[in-house]
Amino acid sequence: MLVIITACVPRERVVLQEIRNLSIEAGQNFEPVLAGEAVFYNPNNARMKLREIDIEVQIDGKKSATIKQRLAAVAKPKSEFAVPLKVQLALKDVGLGDALKSLFGAKKYKIRYAGFLRVTINGLPMKIRVDHQEEFKLRL
Repeated sequence: MLVIITACVPRERVVLQEIRNLSIEAGQNFEPVLAGEAVFYNPNNARMKLREIDIEVQIDGKKSATIKQRLAAVAKPKSEFAVPLKVQLALKDVGLGDALKSLFGAKKYKIRYAGFLRVTINGLPMKIRVDHQEEFKLRL
């Protein structure tokens, strides 16, 4: 029984490679919505079903949003897969002055995505940690 269970466990972590097609859209209460696609890579030989994303978004070290999405996406073995994201940002935490500077090209933000994915592999639920950082520049 132990051999069967350990054979189902992924040998390598699913990796958040990038957030692509980032854009800012108008949201509720004049707060912007960060939209894009999260691109993951499944380096394992097993097919996975992505059930949930629970990731905290930090802008310049300040918590700005939380991504909590339930999904039914399939991650094929040794392949990339993309998941659409929409996140309501709280720019008041970042600062209005910084936000205005960035709109005119004077500032880049460091965005960090930290949290976990819930997946199932051969019917077994698993939790996979995510920690990814990149720079983003707002554009008019």
